[in-house]
Formats: sequence, structure tokens, C-alpha cells
Amino acid sequence: MTVSALCCLLVLNKVKAAESPTNEPGERLFAVKGVILELKPDDKSVVIRHEVIPDFMAVMTMPFNVKTPKDLLGLHSGDEVSFQLHVTETESWVDQIRKTGSVILPEKTIKPAKIPPVAAKNSLRDYEFTNELGHAVSLNSFKGQALAVTFIYTRCPLPEYCPRLSKNFQEAAQKLAAMTNAPANWHFLSITFDPEFDSPDRLKAYGETYQYDPAHWSFLTGPTNEIQELSRQSGVETESDGYTINHNFRTLIIDANSHLQMVFPTSGDLSDGIVEEILKAAAVTK
Repeated sequence: MTVSALCCLLVLNKVKAAESPTNEPGERLFAVKGVILELKPDDKSVVIRHEVIPDFMAVMTMPFNVKTPKDLLGLHSGDEVSFQLHVTETESWVDQIRKTGSVILPEKTIKPAKIPPVAAKNSLRDYEFTNELGHAVSLNSFKGQALAVTFIYTRCPLPEYCPRLSKNFQEAAQKLAAMTNAPANWHFLSITFDPEFDSPDRLKAYGETYQYDPAHWSFLTGPTNEIQELSRQSGVETESDGYTINHNFRTLIIDANSHLQMVFPTSGDLSDGIVEEILKAAAVTK
């Protein structure tokens, strides 16, 4: 599913967060306003450009899940709406979507680029990036190690998207560390495609929320053009309309001999699959 990232250049009213007496444990409920950009009843989702959500999310364009397609009945692209956003530790959804007005949306002129398949040997292995500790690294810095590589941005707050990818790495790292006689030659790389915002300090603070171990997990930033090329070659589709960046999901497993072993093309709970593939990738010899 496509996820939208960067801020819209709009002046918006503030909204208040409220707790519902019927919330699930740990559930948060937010009252939000925004504009519908796209409806996807078959996927039970709606893309909304929303206002700032205090103490939770900046102004963004995001796809939000709904529980049933009927939640979207009578709504159209361009409708100004108010709605409730529910967020738990594992999922999020919107309901009580009410039309409050309408706007004329500009025509969408940018088309997503066609992405070629990932090469067995990445041509960007020599490109230098910067990790969360401020050190220069390249993919060649991890020769002889099995790698799991994914692409995130730290501002994404919805649990099904980038936080799920990071949680996959957290859980997989914990499972590998708990194994008897587990290999030591493995490393996880989380690469931001929002380098203008995600500085090394921000990436380090983000990693600490997942109790990361820098000996086995790094967060990388760097020049925008190099990150875009690396993500393109990795099968990550990105699209910008001047306000947002949309992207899909990719978690790559690269074996200890620097060959692409497999790609997970989704989010969701992948931790067991990542562990299984890393064990195989770490055992590869020339």
C-alpha cells in the first residue's frame, strides 16, 4: 500500500485529541479535519490530506483504513471532512467521517516511474551514506554479513506502516540474539527516504525507541539523489506531487556473498520470516 510522507504547505486549524471511554487498552482517539484526495472502497481505505494532529502527526497526506466500505458511502474526492482517527499499538482506522464542505482539487500530473527489477549485485555498494552515529558507511562496509535492508521515514506514526517495518527489525534482532549458536555476521539497515528531515541525531533517537543495538542495526541517511537511486534499484516506488512523497514497501535480504536472496514486498509481521532468511543468508559462503 502506498504511504504518503511530507508536509503540505497549508495553514490549518488545530484539532484536539480525546480519549474514548470505550477505547481498547492503549488506544488513542483523535478528532481530525482534512480533504479527501482518493477513495478506495475495495481496499477499505481513503487518502486524506489532513491538518496537524497535536502531539501525534504533522500535516500530511496519508491513506487511512476504514472498517467497512460503507463508511465511505456518499463521499467523494475533494470533500472537506471531519473524522475520528483510532490508533492502537498494532493498527489504525478512521470512522465517523462527515462532509463539511468541498474544494476543487488540482489535476494530478505526475506519474510514478517504472521500477526495474533489483540487480543481483547492487551498483551502489560503494556509495557513502551517513549512519545514526554520524559515521560514513557504504554497503561494502558490511561485506561478509547477511543484510536485511528496508526503507522508512521517522515521521510516519501509523503502526501498520514504517513503525511496523521497524518493529519487524526489533523483533527479529531480539529473536536472533536469544538463539543459541546464532551467527554473528548479520546486520539490519533502515534507510530513510526523507533525508532533509531525518538527520543522524533524529535517526539515533528513533532507533533508541526500538532499543536498537548499533552492532547489528544501523539507520542511514545521505544525499537525496543517492538514496533515491538506491531505493529505485531496490524496487521502492516513490512519487512526489510537491506536497507529499508516496512509497511502497520493500525489505531486502542480501546474503553474506553480497547477492540478493529475496524481497519481502509488504509490511505486516515479518519478523519470523526475516530471521529464517537471515540465518540462511549468513551461512552462504563463496
